Amino acid sequence: MSLPALFVSHGAPTLPLDRAHPTHAFLKGLASGLERPRAILVISAHWDTRVPTFTTAAHPGTIHDFYGFPEQLYALHYPAPGSAGLAQEAAGLLQAAGLATEMDPARGLDHGAWVPLILAYPEADVPVVQLSVQTRAGAGHHLALGAALKPLRERGVLVVGSGGATHNLREFFQPTPGQDESYVPLFTGWLKDVLERGDRESLRDYRRLAPSAVRAHPTEEHFFPLLVAAGAGDKAERIHTALTGATLAMDAYKFS
Repeated sequence: MSLPALFVSHGAPTLPLDRAHPTHAFLKGLASGLERPRAILVISAHWDTRVPTFTTAAHPGTIHDFYGFPEQLYALHYPAPGSAGLAQEAAGLLQAAGLATEMDPARGLDHGAWVPLILAYPEADVPVVQLSVQTRAGAGHHLALGAALKPLRERGVLVVGSGGATHNLREFFQPTPGQDESYVPLFTGWLKDVLERGDRESLRDYRRLAPSAVRAHPTEEHFFPLLVAAGAGDKAERIHTALTGATLAMDAYKFS
């Protein structure tokens, strides 16, 4: 079985409750077009560590890593089993590529992981392991992470990067009068073109080459899960596009 690698924009934590949002419906139907994986490895924007770190808990908890949201959101839990075996398997691939790794037996799944999965795999019956990002290591590091993890796709593992195609929360929550938001489609259009052409060098240098890259991603943690997914795949296809507000692009990609 060969599964694709995926990148999804997880948006606000409230996405599981927001049935009117087109990304809610997209994620609800996502698994129907895929073979059932034996496990899921999810790279979340919301866990940033010094070296690549994997969860190894047998029953990872649901982390509600946000505040000020509706009470029903805190009642949501995603009780998927973990898989120390998958964590060790993935760590072995990274170590073979010269990358140091660590294991975390206590950490659960943050909302970058469970928000998309609670929609795509609501039964929570597929084992899930989470992998951290390393924002200080840069774009090339995350492409290399994905390339090292690529063999997992042939072993029935669904590799999912979860972040945001654009992620400027300051402009989302505090827009200025007359704010020009045309940079959002300019950035996502550049990204689509580069991904579909398989231009890894431009991805490595996206901070300099992409239009308004720093405005689209003032910090980089929501972009790097996309690079892990891209590194784990070959041919890219944009399978979803939407917006939350005018500034948060919710694009999703499949890498076959």
